[in-house]
Amino acid sequence: MLRHRVIPSLLLRNEGLVKTTQFGKASYVGDPINAVKIFNEKEVDELIVLDIDATREGRPPNFAMAEELADECFMPLCWGGGIRSVEDAKTLFSLGIEKVAIRSAAVDNPGILRAIADRAGEQAVVASIDVKKGGFFGGTQLLNGNGVKDKRSWQQAIQTAVAHGAGEIMLMSADHDGMRSGMNLELIREASKLVEVPLIAAGGIGKTEHIREAVDAGADAVAAGAWCVWQGPQKAVLITYPRYEELTALWD
Repeated sequence: MLRHRVIPSLLLRNEGLVKTTQFGKASYVGDPINAVKIFNEKEVDELIVLDIDATREGRPPNFAMAEELADECFMPLCWGGGIRSVEDAKTLFSLGIEKVAIRSAAVDNPGILRAIADRAGEQAVVASIDVKKGGFFGGTQLLNGNGVKDKRSWQQAIQTAVAHGAGEIMLMSADHDGMRSGMNLELIREASKLVEVPLIAAGGIGKTEHIREAVDAGADAVAAGAWCVWQGPQKAVLITYPRYEELTALWD
């Protein structure tokens, strides 16, 4: 296993995989089962799948798809999207999902994190926090489950999530999503000082050096989306993952 996890993060829409840019237009990138098979062959350590429409549409997780992916997946699988109750999480765990990523509910009802952690352990609960630059006074703002800026503090959201049982924080910079030009290192530095649980940084990876930069800034792991599904300036679709030796060399 790698010293610092490099986790492919896949976005699910209508049972197909898509990739967004700065949380905007979503481009189709392929079949989720085929992607999982490729990551199996690449011997990836962990995988994240996020249903990006479940919360917005007010529906529960796609349990049938979650089960199909879990059956195919050789590595631990984290599922996010539509999880609003302990029963939702319990059902996902029964289908073979190892972790659940809670986004909207983690901000609006952090008690759900503790309720799930008490049943499955804190290591199975990931609080997914999305942020974006801007606002009347500038700075970085928290986004709610629908991608709208929230008046609440993202720093407080992270600390509250951990206090309520989140075993990991996945912090996504919407401004860097799909850009492949490097991660928000300032954001990572600040977030890493707020909590002691593992921090998964997301948004902006375009080459292996970006992973090293994020880890040096304080990330315990990174989640990679565009880097694993797009190749070249024209964004040609290619589901891929670097060689194990290429990643271990980052910390040799």
